[in-house]
Amino acid sequence: MKRRERRRAGPKKPRRDYSWLLILAAVLAAYAPALHGRLLWDDFGHVTVPELRSLGGLWRIWSELGATQQYYPLLHSAFWLEHRLWGDSFIGYHLTNVVLHSTAAYLLVRILRHLAVPGALVAGLIFALHPVSVESVAWISEQKNTLSAVFYLASAYVYLRFVDRGGGSHHRGGGSNRLRQGYGGPAKLHAKAEEQDAPDGRRPGLDLQTRHYWLAFGLFLCALLSKSVTATLPAALLLVLWWHRGRIEWRDVRPLVPWFVVAAAAGVFTAWFEHQIIGAQGEPFALTLVERILLAGRVIWFYLGKLFWPGNLIFVYPRWTIDASQSWQYLSPAGAVALAIALAVLARRSRGPLAGYLFFCGTLTPVLGFVNVYPFRFSYVADHFQYLASLGIIVPAASAIAMAPQQLDARKRRVLTLGTAAMVVMLAVLTWNRSAVYQDAETLFRDTIARNPQAWMAYQNLGTDLANQNRLAEAIDAFEGALRVKPDYAEARNNLVLAHMRLGDAAAEVPERLDQAIRHYEAVLRIAPGDFRARYNLGTVLMDVPERQGDALEHLERAMK
Repeated sequence: MKRRERRRAGPKKPRRDYSWLLILAAVLAAYAPALHGRLLWDDFGHVTVPELRSLGGLWRIWSELGATQQYYPLLHSAFWLEHRLWGDSFIGYHLTNVVLHSTAAYLLVRILRHLAVPGALVAGLIFALHPVSVESVAWISEQKNTLSAVFYLASAYVYLRFVDRGGGSHHRGGGSNRLRQGYGGPAKLHAKAEEQDAPDGRRPGLDLQTRHYWLAFGLFLCALLSKSVTATLPAALLLVLWWHRGRIEWRDVRPLVPWFVVAAAAGVFTAWFEHQIIGAQGEPFALTLVERILLAGRVIWFYLGKLFWPGNLIFVYPRWTIDASQSWQYLSPAGAVALAIALAVLARRSRGPLAGYLFFCGTLTPVLGFVNVYPFRFSYVADHFQYLASLGIIVPAASAIAMAPQQLDARKRRVLTLGTAAMVVMLAVLTWNRSAVYQDAETLFRDTIARNPQAWMAYQNLGTDLANQNRLAEAIDAFEGALRVKPDYAEARNNLVLAHMRLGDAAAEVPERLDQAIRHYEAVLRIAPGDFRARYNLGTVLMDVPERQGDALEHLERAMK
């Protein structure tokens, strides 16, 4: 009897948390069609660059600007290591992305539980399974999103633990102002114990608090070195503190000053790198300030729409025409501001929706159009741009779902629970369908062209992939499609010439196919009249056609000139 009473009175064992395993299993199932996917577009520049595979290449990743497509040395170091682990077995890269994405979703759950936000697991599952994340998870190059998100969220979680232990404006060691609401029991006792000085006068909790701070800062640096969009983290942390207490004081800002300095430096460097090294300059980026404001408003509404209705997702969306002379285009930024004002009024009752919206817009800042980024050449929006920002909408939505049963009777609560489960399953199905598009370049770019026939980049990449498969006739159709949309597209024109030349040279080897060779060489000369090789080869072939030997001599003479 006494033993039984002691067991009852003893401390409860912490419940095992299987959230990560649940999320990982769900993500693996939803992304199964993409796990054997091949390299797409700029994946070749990330995972197969031979000159960066050695130890010397690892040094170049960190020390040489331009050695990699973007200066994200931690990301490319991860690719370097992954190539050593599984070489050209692409499933390894995909599984890494799945694990990173699942870990990011789980860290979100941990943060929300730490903050006592209702619906933490629902938010994690929505983020993990929402189809707008497919571009970030199924595309190997976007490991920069998943890797940086893990560091970003881990840094946020550790920093909140630092605040919990007295960082910022809280009393050192005090438990009354903890970020976690409803916090009690052993933790409060632990907090009170920390208030007592050790015999040598030191505060026992101070060292751990300091370690939390520097660990959080180190994780933030890792996030920046993986993708600089994470520079918004210090502002996001202040937003969380404001959401919790309704005010921001200098003592909240002071610990984050070094973070803001590093973030600003990373932002300026990335903007310079995009402009000078990557080439985000010229006519496609020539927008006035007013046009950039119009663009920013439209971008915000576009991403909100895709979160609430993830239909017709496209790898390359149509590129909008931004025109300050069209009055209707002012509705987007005006509406975005009006929504912020409405949420600010609502914040007197609940600060969560406003905090989420500000996080959403703030995290999107690098891609709202005020700074040039290279993908704007193709489209002003992309699903992977809102990977982190989507949390600002997902979390309040999940929280609202979790709190709704308080106002409902038992039957309606069951209906809501089933509806929530059905929504998560529906998102998983949509993600399954969308991830299948990322199996290979041909599938991806044919899907893109079907949904956006003006995507000249998709035609070009489809043609390149088909040409690499020696499907030259189909490649010619694709390159011609690119030129129909963008007649001055030099790369597509050059590739079209090469495809015709390859077919012409192959046909010229067979006497019965000389007419085909002539057609292809003449096609080249219509595209590029000054092509010496095409003119010379055409002249050589025409010498075998008795009635056209005069034309042959003319072409040969022009080729020699």
